[in-house]
Amino acid sequence: MNVFAVGDETLRGVDTCGHDAAADGIAAAESTARSPEVSIILVNWRSKDYVRACLRSLAEERRRDSYEVLVVDNDSEDGCGTMLGEEFPQVRYIESTANLGFARANNLAAAKSGGRYILFLNPDTEVRAGAIETLAAALDAHPDAGMVGARLLNTDGTLQTTCVTAIPNILNQTLNLEWLRKAFPMWGIWGMRALYSGAKTPSPVEAISGACMMARREVVNEVAGFSTDYFMYAEDMDLCAKVAKAGHVILYVPEAIIVHHGGASSSQREESHFSSIATRESLMRFFTLHRGRGYAWVSRSFMSLVCMLRLSVLALASPAALHPRGARFLRRAWAKWVNILAWCVGWTAFRERRVKQ
Repeated sequence: MNVFAVGDETLRGVDTCGHDAAADGIAAAESTARSPEVSIILVNWRSKDYVRACLRSLAEERRRDSYEVLVVDNDSEDGCGTMLGEEFPQVRYIESTANLGFARANNLAAAKSGGRYILFLNPDTEVRAGAIETLAAALDAHPDAGMVGARLLNTDGTLQTTCVTAIPNILNQTLNLEWLRKAFPMWGIWGMRALYSGAKTPSPVEAISGACMMARREVVNEVAGFSTDYFMYAEDMDLCAKVAKAGHVILYVPEAIIVHHGGASSSQREESHFSSIATRESLMRFFTLHRGRGYAWVSRSFMSLVCMLRLSVLALASPAALHPRGARFLRRAWAKWVNILAWCVGWTAFRERRVKQ
């Protein structure tokens, strides 16, 4: 048992490799004669089955002997540690007795890792053959690149268009409609041109998905890893913004393919009212940190207008409520946008609570 610092909190945890060095920030782990090329980090929150499938896919990698894998468990109590001990004893398991959240857990594992490159990988992913080697090769070949991302596919094999995106701003958030993104995918405001250019070589992009981010260790150190200013969501965009501000290029690597099971489009995924507001609360924090408080409040005003327009359209669509399926959709959509509008104008306050990471 060891004690490690994570942000302003001191928590107790277990590293099954027996390391007892303090993990304060993103300090590099002690180098050894056999330091791994890539440290792969997964954060588990009641996703044991996903973790198992992800690790099985990693076992197929050609150069797996040059990788180390670290799994941080955010107090899941789902038997992940037992499963790892029985099926993947080579994996470094770090158990926390509290839910550290996405950012702190990744930062903790990065501090304990020893790889030249660090791959932050969602547990609900499966790596296609050669993907990790391809990502590492892209960093080798482009000294100006600080971070690279893969081509992400949905479970059904379709392209996950959110694997590259633009850094959030008022315009792209105001116009963030799925049908508009599909109709005009080459618009610069989306940051998705690299997905449709047909290029087979790495391409510069503004931001990549947090489901798969490989970065140079020195770059992670330079920007102090993931920011813990967010309760949930936006940590990946924040990291991309910090890497770019530090003068490093971010590359999309189309030849590296990873399946991301949790990346269904918003139209396919039911969003809770809490997560809807939490997403926008994180966006406000992102704008405040990177563009200033005034910009953040202007963005909130624009979001209020978006809510009123959405509600107006839903009111006009009320005849669709005659069909049971249409009625259910309208009730959910109406409640969602009423809640967001109430948050935008300050009628309700966002209250943080423990949620699935």
